[in-house]
Formats: sequence, C-alpha cells, structure tokens
Amino acid sequence: MPEYTVFAVASVVVVVALELLWLRTGIFRQLQYWLAMAIVLGFQVPVDGWLTKLRDPIVLYAESEMTGVRVPWDIPVEDFAFGFSMVTLTMLLWLRAGPTRTPRTPAPDASAERTR
Repeated sequence: MPEYTVFAVASVVVVVALELLWLRTGIFRQLQYWLAMAIVLGFQVPVDGWLTKLRDPIVLYAESEMTGVRVPWDIPVEDFAFGFSMVTLTMLLWLRAGPTRTPRTPAPDASAERTR
C-alpha cells in the first residue's frame, strides 16, 4: 500500500472536513487565502524541487510508498498535498483563535504630575 500517498490524501480530507464541518471560518472563499497559497507554492516549488531532484536528491522517498507522479522538477505530487494541509490547518487555527488583544495601559495623567 502506498502509505505516503494515503496519508497525503487523508491530510487534505481531514483539513477540508475540519473547515467545512467544524471550524467554518470561510477561508476557502477568501481571495487572501488563495493568494497566500500561491505565495507558498511559489516558494515550495524551487525549494522542494531542489531537495527532491532525482539526479542528486537530498531527500529520498521509497517509491513503493507513493504514486511516483513527480511534477515539476521531480517533486512528488504528495508533497503538494502535505504542504496544502499544513499551511491551511495553520491558517484555520489562527483564524479560529481570533485576534489577541493586549490590554492597553492608560497614559499617565498629566494633571497628576502638575499637582506634585
């Protein structure tokens, strides 16, 4: 069984299900999300391509554990699924946590300084 492929697909299914069934942030309808994913992809392709190039790989994969589909520059297609899952889950959890507000310390009262 191609375990790497199974886990890659499962990660996408789990993250999408979390968004659609529980978190419901609406992230998939936001242009900012898709632009962020394009930026991530823009960095993932050259870095992952350099790490997984077949002629001199830094990262080795067990070919029996994956589909063997590699695009572009010998990048296993499963890497894109994991990248999508990791970045999307991080964004979803960030959105779900909501903005953090730091308590504002009041400015010193100028009139109190004059009375001393």
